[in-house]
Amino acid sequence: MIGIDNQLAELATMSPAQLRTEWRKAHKGRTMPAGLGRDLASRALAWRVQERISGGLTPATLRQLSRLAQQLENGGELDIAREVRLKPGTRLVRHWHGEPYTVLVLEDGFQFQDRHYRSLTPIAREITGAAWSGPRFFGLKGPTHA
Repeated sequence: MIGIDNQLAELATMSPAQLRTEWRKAHKGRTMPAGLGRDLASRALAWRVQERISGGLTPATLRQLSRLAQQLENGGELDIAREVRLKPGTRLVRHWHGEPYTVLVLEDGFQFQDRHYRSLTPIAREITGAAWSGPRFFGLKGPTHA
């Protein structure tokens, strides 16, 4: 089996006719879109090679792309505000009235003062005594604008 580096190097040297042939192989017999230049075609094929070997996009990324495509189809306005994704093991620190508060991000929620929470909002409420958005309290979302 040919290595990924060699496969990518081969793509860079292929003629347009060879790229069209590879495109059909990679895309189940579909022809390469008209007007797709050599550079973009070789990049798209390189992606397919890497996707086949390393795996493709995550289901969450595919859902996000689908959502953005739907927005584009429905009116052309894209809401590209990105959600912050927290990795387990991350520590969130918020100072409130001079006291530091630390929250540990877990696979299935958050740990605060040796207790498990499903979201940040009850933690923010416990710290402040008021109804705060947890993500906003911890600086993960900006204020909403009217």
